[in-house]
Amino acid sequence: MMFRLQLLQRLQSGAPVPLVCCQIHKLASLQKATSLPPRKMQSLLYPFSGLEVHLDRSVDRMQFQLFHPSVEDMMEAEKLYCSSPSHKIDYHISAVRLDHAPALTQPEVCFIGRSNVGKSSLIKALFSLAPEVEVRVSKTPGHTKKMNFFRVGKAFTLVDMPGYGHKAPGDFVDMVEPYLYTRKNLVRTFLLVDGSVGLQKADLIALEMCEETRSPYVMVVTKIDKCGQGALLTNLLSLQDVVKHQTTSCFPQPFLIR
Repeated sequence: MMFRLQLLQRLQSGAPVPLVCCQIHKLASLQKATSLPPRKMQSLLYPFSGLEVHLDRSVDRMQFQLFHPSVEDMMEAEKLYCSSPSHKIDYHISAVRLDHAPALTQPEVCFIGRSNVGKSSLIKALFSLAPEVEVRVSKTPGHTKKMNFFRVGKAFTLVDMPGYGHKAPGDFVDMVEPYLYTRKNLVRTFLLVDGSVGLQKADLIALEMCEETRSPYVMVVTKIDKCGQGALLTNLLSLQDVVKHQTTSCFPQPFLIR
């Protein structure tokens, strides 16, 4: 939910697989989430708050709290992800090569990450208030072999990229790298990292590629509920150290999602 607002503000600044069923998750809406008990709501909307208590006092917390929107701000951002006749959210097209990609003028954001890191699942969650949007999710690593384009009204286009690191270097090199270097309407890249295992060698290569393009990008830490808090904090602090000392174009704060 906080991720929806960050995406909105960044735009303003600069084998067969199942389809998502047409049902809205009971916690997809912020109004529903705010009806939860206070501690559970806090953990859902601000996931770092539950980890912070386990940190040593000497650890700098500011890098995890630079972006801390109010519930009201998140509710305002949520409207962008609600489809209507005048603001249609839909799957647009897929492309197997960059020269097959549609020539669009509106801003684009893209999601990249290792195979099975949760790119499609995150997109499914972002579009949970528009359940008619078909987002294909597979448990098979490396399933996404194409660039999948989703239109969010006239506001922006979201692009789901092929994963890397699981017998998919060809797809990544042929599509993702040229896209990052040449797509003129790309305004933000979201690099997803599996929080249960931390930064891997393939992630560091992708990070280096993002740095070389000198275009702004954001680190998104997925699967934060798939490991213990100690392991997650270790991975987060290691990632934060890389962001702080080895990047110039990355937003300083990582975003945590389940």
